[in-house]
Amino acid sequence: MIISSTQNPKIKHLLALQQKSSLRREEGLFVVEGRREIGHCVRAGYDIDTLFTLDIQGQEPLDACLANLRVPSERMFTLTPNVYEKVAYRDSTEGAIAIVRSKRQSLSDLPLPQDPLIVVLESVEKPGNLGAVLRSADAAGVDAVVVCDPLTDLYNPNLIRSSIGAIFTVPVVACTSQECIAFLKSRNIKILTAQLQDSELYYATDMTCGTAIVMGTEATGLTTQWRKAADAHIRIPMLGALDSLNVSVSAAILMYEAVRQRTK
Repeated sequence: MIISSTQNPKIKHLLALQQKSSLRREEGLFVVEGRREIGHCVRAGYDIDTLFTLDIQGQEPLDACLANLRVPSERMFTLTPNVYEKVAYRDSTEGAIAIVRSKRQSLSDLPLPQDPLIVVLESVEKPGNLGAVLRSADAAGVDAVVVCDPLTDLYNPNLIRSSIGAIFTVPVVACTSQECIAFLKSRNIKILTAQLQDSELYYATDMTCGTAIVMGTEATGLTTQWRKAADAHIRIPMLGALDSLNVSVSAAILMYEAVRQRTK
């Protein structure tokens, strides 16, 4: 079916899902744009509810990019250029947008190996920062990312876009800080909190055992409950006039220190 009007109910619903986290939660649906991101999503076991495509001359057929894609024909729509321009975030589009069924995942669902490496983010607000952390987590082979007391939902389109699909390649769970602390303690996973006060240099801390690297917001840092729960406090040396790094940069530095220590 071809959709040529931006007033089509399917298009209005798609736009509403992009813009309203309450609707995403209520309907258990979210939006993914881009062939690569949709591919990661499908390979991670998510189900595509509806697929919208733009016929681009010379573009590889969609089924060649997404071999595991299973969408009923009545839920596949072709958009005219004016409609696709309305719903697409990107200036240069790949011609594919999907509405996807979300999955509820808990801490107990995490497929953790022995001596896992986990990144914990407390109350990170900006989707772009969380997306960047997920990209680094994927690159560093982190076993899971836990978002505690989140201020943005995990299916925010900006988060998915900034993560370039890493939201689907790295196991991610949202929960409260209290739940996460209890989970880590019950599994004897060392809690390392990144903070300037009362801390030691990050590269002087053992990260070869089961380790959770815990990061707070750039503005306020970590809450007291995390500082008290920590097995060690670590810091990145700050040699300039400023006293903080972007949380995604700090997280990447600490992740790769764990990689360095674990590489034989």
